Amino acid sequence: MLRTKRWRYALEMVAAAAMGAAACSAQTPTQPPARPPSNQPAEAATDAAEAHLGRGYDALRDERYEVAANEFRAALQLDPKLTLRARFPLAVALFEMKKTAEARLQLEAVRRETGDHPNVSYYLGRLDLDERNYESAIRHLSAAAEKPPYPDTAYYLGFACLKQGDLAAAEKWLKEAARLNPHDGRVQYQLGLVYRGQGREREAKEAMARSGEQRQQDAELSRLRVECAHKLEQGPREEAHAVCDQLYDPDDADKLTELGTIYGQHGDAEAALNPLERAAELKPQSAQAQYNVALAYVQLGQFEKARGPLSDAAEHWPDVFRIIALYGAVLAKLGDDSGAYSQLQHAHRLNATDAQTGDLLFLTSLSLGRKAAAAGATQEAIRYFQEAAQLKPQEPSPHRELADLYKKLGGAARAAAEQEEAERLTKALQTRQ
Repeated sequence: MLRTKRWRYALEMVAAAAMGAAACSAQTPTQPPARPPSNQPAEAATDAAEAHLGRGYDALRDERYEVAANEFRAALQLDPKLTLRARFPLAVALFEMKKTAEARLQLEAVRRETGDHPNVSYYLGRLDLDERNYESAIRHLSAAAEKPPYPDTAYYLGFACLKQGDLAAAEKWLKEAARLNPHDGRVQYQLGLVYRGQGREREAKEAMARSGEQRQQDAELSRLRVECAHKLEQGPREEAHAVCDQLYDPDDADKLTELGTIYGQHGDAEAALNPLERAAELKPQSAQAQYNVALAYVQLGQFEKARGPLSDAAEHWPDVFRIIALYGAVLAKLGDDSGAYSQLQHAHRLNATDAQTGDLLFLTSLSLGRKAAAAGATQEAIRYFQEAAQLKPQEPSPHRELADLYKKLGGAARAAAEQEEAERLTKALQTRQ
């Protein structure tokens, strides 16, 4: 499951900002692309940039912000046009590292290239708050609030208005924050300060009391989470479920996700499925929720059910390696070799060092090559087998297939060379065994 609520929201924002650009540049077609030879500098630079993006998003997901920043910088050096796919997440990583000046520099560069965007306005407003520039914070967060990219946008706007002394605006936005995040004790605390400033002492006390109650509830939930994890590790599953199911809140997607994540982390995919399905129902537009429920389906071997949610997640997060790789693996399990090839090829470009993805792409390329050969699409088959040979230079099977194809085409010399290579590799495999 995806790790923390903070990261999930951050990556949702990055994905939302990058959707338009990524849809054009990161999606691979279902048929084999007519790529130039692999030694072409332009292709090598593109593949290297994709790999840096993949590692950057993985690091961002794991909250390894310095690593993420370095990867996004490397991608931008290779392709400065990756404004939304690399420069914006670089700004997010810098923000999380408290490198405010650098983060602002990158955000301003994004704004110059793409225009005003709620995601950029949100982070600029957050930086303004850190610098106590409340007037600018209100301006930026008000722009973000027109299409809030982040659940706490209203809270920070209300907080900025309070600090600026505009109690009426602060009340308006903090009430909106309370509606969006009814369990956030910070919101009630700030509302209490607003009411106190307006001389509404009774309402101030009530808001402060609600804030205290929420803090107590948060503490109890934390205790239950620890006890739930402990029971899953040490006790019978029935006892663990009795404790863990106290965390089930059918109307709170975040709590449901946390419960499903705890179950998933302890290998109980069957128990994880119910809360994760409910979370996905509550947030049908959330790629994160769709991915989490898809992962539970995969762990249970329900690949057809995983296909739809993974398709949505891959569309929103085209640069997150684990999502693309999992989608490709599911499509391969379902026998959709063309779809699997598309996703696995992209995943391999994002992370060429992942052995599982490389193995599966190799097998899928072989399968598609054999299908193309059987259908008489010889040149297409040759491209697939050549790619398979590049993926696994030690494997003889692609060379045998190429030898057969060249024989049919009348290329005796090329057929002989491929057959000789297949025999050499077969002997080498036998020697290693």
